[in-house]
Amino acid sequence: MARYFDVHPQDPQRRAITQVVDVVRSGGLIAYPTDSCFALGCQIGDRSGLDRIRRIRDLDEKHHFTLVCRDFAQLGQFVHIGNAVFRAVKAATPGRYTFILPASREVPRRLLHPRKRTVGVRIPDHRVAQALLAELGEPLLSSTLLLPDQEEPMTAGWEIKERLDGVVDAVIDSGDCGTEPTTVIDFSGDEPEIVRRGAGDVTPFE
Repeated sequence: MARYFDVHPQDPQRRAITQVVDVVRSGGLIAYPTDSCFALGCQIGDRSGLDRIRRIRDLDEKHHFTLVCRDFAQLGQFVHIGNAVFRAVKAATPGRYTFILPASREVPRRLLHPRKRTVGVRIPDHRVAQALLAELGEPLLSSTLLLPDQEEPMTAGWEIKERLDGVVDAVIDSGDCGTEPTTVIDFSGDEPEIVRRGAGDVTPFE
């Protein structure tokens, strides 16, 4: 049975955040809110958690997983980023964007796109997500909580608890999230490519 945490959206309770992070560090899979929609998250090196996300979402090996980072300094440890791309990404973070970039050696090989050797990274503008990341001290390996039989992500923590009670280990409810996933920009080529038009404004990248 998944543990359920009712967390204040603006002033997250430290005790609850610490307990959720303990779940993650113990190999647990969590459903947590972000500034775009709910996400599934586990530790970056948790192979079992990665496999569980794949099963829940019915994902193939070409899916780009995302490392959700606390800040730009942390993000820079896991991807290679040149000066021009640095400025573009820096201007858009924190925010509702995911950026696909060449991965550094810090990223486990099983997380990489099999052909491009890339990974997704993002910095959320959400107090609960930021509190989790600060307590954890490393990125959360994440994927949008969009189930195979749904056209839009679930927006309410209680609904997620009902639907995924035996599948995830903890659910954080801090009020309704949006239903629109992040905008995804691929910076791994010569020119930025808009992979998905989502919650973030694409104008700066067109």
